[in-house]
Amino acid sequence: MIPQVNKGKMLMIAGIAGLLLSMGIHQVAAQAFDGEKTSWHGFDRYDYLMDEQTYQLTPVQATQQEGNGAAGPAKGTRRCIVVVPKQAAPGNPWTWRGCYWDHQPQAEIELLKRGFHVAYITTDPDETWEVWYHFLTKGHGLSTKPAFIGMSRGGANAYTWATGHPDKVSAICADNPGLSQTSLMKMDLLAQNNIPLLHICGSIDPILHNTYAIQSLYHANGGRMSVLIKDGPAHHPHSLKNPDVIAGFIEKSFAEISDNKDSAPSFLPERYRGAAFYSTKPVYEYAPGENLWITKWGPYFTGSFHKYTFSLTGVEGSVSVFVPQQAAPGTPWVYRCDQLDRNSAVDMELLAGGFHIVVGPVPYNADGLIPDHWNIVYNYLTGKGFSGKPVVAGKGAATGEVYAWAIDNPDKVACIYGENPILRSSLAKVQPMDNLEALSKAGIPIIHACGSLDPNLKSQTNEVKKRFKGKMTIILDQGRGHYPMEPNEPAKVADLIEKTVNTGVKK
Repeated sequence: MIPQVNKGKMLMIAGIAGLLLSMGIHQVAAQAFDGEKTSWHGFDRYDYLMDEQTYQLTPVQATQQEGNGAAGPAKGTRRCIVVVPKQAAPGNPWTWRGCYWDHQPQAEIELLKRGFHVAYITTDPDETWEVWYHFLTKGHGLSTKPAFIGMSRGGANAYTWATGHPDKVSAICADNPGLSQTSLMKMDLLAQNNIPLLHICGSIDPILHNTYAIQSLYHANGGRMSVLIKDGPAHHPHSLKNPDVIAGFIEKSFAEISDNKDSAPSFLPERYRGAAFYSTKPVYEYAPGENLWITKWGPYFTGSFHKYTFSLTGVEGSVSVFVPQQAAPGTPWVYRCDQLDRNSAVDMELLAGGFHIVVGPVPYNADGLIPDHWNIVYNYLTGKGFSGKPVVAGKGAATGEVYAWAIDNPDKVACIYGENPILRSSLAKVQPMDNLEALSKAGIPIIHACGSLDPNLKSQTNEVKKRFKGKMTIILDQGRGHYPMEPNEPAKVADLIEKTVNTGVKK
């Protein structure tokens, strides 16, 4: 059934946005839409046809036969739809679909209740999408950063448009998405613009590999990506029966837009690079509303921290600082020479407890850390309000390097923490194992977390226990080898470190 054309209310758009700009239309409060409205799930709906050659937008009326759906447009035209909330949320946010109108619409219905507009255009991105975007933003005052809800081919369309306009997106919720190679190679642009992603997928969907491909690149580029896997379903059914996860993700993402440029902490130098840091540890749980089990991970479900990387004058190698959401009193921190990864469970717990984590510089042209350069970083951060006594920490042989720095600077260390440590230092004149006296005299506590099957346990941790005259705590996990490095109960280890630091502060 062809929609009914209202010829008396035609809007001609010359080029992509020429007429709108010539009319002096700028970003304003949401303006009323032309044409005869119909109803979409209880909300006002406005339909348009766009000529693919002239970009003429003509208001039309959806027919009774279409109901909440939409008939395919005639050749050479695009069908465009916008649904209006009863009360627009501040900033006039909106979601955009590029395929499968009215299929599993529960998330968009919920977002309409929360004040979002909902828009749609058929089908693959081209210049008609540009026209529709300008019509909604410059012509009717909607936000310049819509969120996408894309299912299957709609997911591919969302990524095609978003990677071409990374500064004009607030979030992407992709459901078992298709994906082009071109979009995949541009994921860094979305990460650089801090665009949060949420993927909802069936565990046996034949294109699940698209999600893992995006995740690999997005994580590598410091982007935020959360994933929810439905255990059992394939490509269908799409979405979730309970729309709160999707609607909450999109609403939260839009609310964050104004905070992106203002969140950089004061300790940073003029030039730095920011990224997101979060755990990807999966959580497996039953979702009663979906009547199935789900696995979920990523920042939307577990929270996220900021990572900042920068250089300092006179220092070879970069410095990375992982920032807690709220710093603990006294600004405690951990100073380490090995990179954090998303399995660094104790560091995650310490971040949650208000500690900063600092990865000190390791240059390309040396075999380990350079003490003088570490001293520059230490002086810089303590000059910015960081505690004068950080925890020094490392995994494996990296522990030996921080031991060596602590031995040279015993008055600047709260405690030493090592995971399956090896006390070997490439640059120390005397190896740490043979030079523990300075730590004993300074009363520096030592904490080691080890697996009972670690091949270095006897020659390293047990040998330190024999030689060290101060307080030493060994957390021994039965049956764990050198890997995984992380202790079985990271929260308890982090709590021990916090208590050790706090005791030293009280002294």
